[in-house]
Order: sequence, then structure tokens, then C-alpha cells
Amino acid sequence: MSSTDLLDIAEEVARAAGALLRNRPAGLRVESKSTPTDAVTEMDRAAEALILDRLRQHRPGDRVVGEETGQHDGVDGDDQTVTWLVDPLDGTVNYLYGIPNFAVSVAAQQHGESIAGVVYDVMRDDLYAATSGGGATCNGTPLRCSSQQDLAFSLVGTGFAYAADTRTVQAQVLTTVLPAVRDIRRIGSAALDLCMVASGRLDAFFEAGMLPWDWAAGALIATEAGARVAGIGGRPPGSWTTIAANNALFERLEAVLVEAGDPDVAS
Repeated sequence: MSSTDLLDIAEEVARAAGALLRNRPAGLRVESKSTPTDAVTEMDRAAEALILDRLRQHRPGDRVVGEETGQHDGVDGDDQTVTWLVDPLDGTVNYLYGIPNFAVSVAAQQHGESIAGVVYDVMRDDLYAATSGGGATCNGTPLRCSSQQDLAFSLVGTGFAYAADTRTVQAQVLTTVLPAVRDIRRIGSAALDLCMVASGRLDAFFEAGMLPWDWAAGALIATEAGARVAGIGGRPPGSWTTIAANNALFERLEAVLVEAGDPDVAS
């Protein structure tokens, strides 16, 4: 199956999960995960169950890794196996508070590389999509990242971890970054942040503590829109500090983050 076919499946399941999430219950049940402030709701789980069911219908032999339920299925040792990385509700705290910045993120990977990915901005009905080598779009319109190269005039997105000690370090890093940029935005969804870099709504983005389902689709979309997405010091994206920006701005932001101290607060 081609990456375009996989993208079609990702779009279908993301839109279906988004339709479910729009029907937010009045008495939303919520629990905690890694820390007391790391929330998971009944709708996170319901959306993931829906996505798992749809993916099983389309691709029963594939491996699926979901944020809420871990790894499912898959054929070990098969070089053609597709792994789906699923975040059924990226921006759970926003969702909990009724803030309309949340998304469904679905990426298809082979050999550890994303080959198709979708981020569905549910309340705006914006579908960000990309295939490896095929470019990135929002609702079918091609995307291109910002060409801004002056960090002082750059709008930069970021996010924070839930662990208090990590947040303390992240706050300290901001004391160096904030004076060096136009302004900082904390939107509350790494997947949407990466898509905003892809669309030029943010000039750059950085965050530590992301897990694969947080960035797998968004990083592909940003990359296909011309951004460089990587960890500090040439590492791949991951739990360490990851940056997304055009190449010149990437290097300038990386230098400021290194100046701010050890940026890899989550490694």
C-alpha cells in the first residue's frame, strides 16, 4: 500500500475521532496519569478505541501504538509492517477546560520513519497532512514554513512537561529565550504547534519531553513544509529538546537554548 493510501486511512480515522470529540460530555470524567496534573479523560480513551477499531478494519496486521493503551497487534520481523502512532486527543488539558485548541494526530511509520501523517485540528476543521516526499497541505492547500531568519522578530511556540522539577528547568530556560525572541506562545498541543510552524503561523517551536505520538505526524508535516525538525546537537526528535524552524532560524534558536544551559531536561 502506498503512502498516499495510508494517508487516506489516517485522514478517515482522524476525522472520525474528531467528530466523537466534538460531542464533549457535560460531566466529563477525568483521571491523572504520570503526575496529578497530567490528565486523561474518558474521551481520550473513547477516541483511541475508535481509531484502533478503524485501523484494525483497514490494516489488521499492522502495529498500533496509542498514547492511552500502548502497543497493539503487528507482525514481528516483517519489514513491511506499518506502525501507526496515535494521539487520540493532543491537548487534553485544553479539552478539559473547554479551550478549542486540541487535535487528533495519526502517523504511519515504516522502519522508524514517518511516511504519512495527519493532524486534525478538530474545532477549526483543519486537516493538516503530509506524505514523505509528497509535501504538506492544510485542507488541500500546500504549506510552507516561515522564511524569517531573525530570531528577535520570531514568534516561537513551546510546551511544558508535567513533572514539577522539569518545569522548573524549563522556566529557567525561558528567562534566556524570551528576551531573544519577538514573543512566546504556549498553545497546549505539540501536534498543532508543529503544524503552525508548517503553515508559518509560528516561526519556530521547541519543546522537551515529547513522546513519539506527540510529534510523529506533526514533524513530518513541518518537514515537508520546509522546516528542519531535530533534537539539540543533531539528535532525532524525541524526549530531549526538539526544535522546528527553517534551517537558519533553527541554528539561531539552538544556540540560544544551548546558552540557556542544559536544554535536554527530559533526557
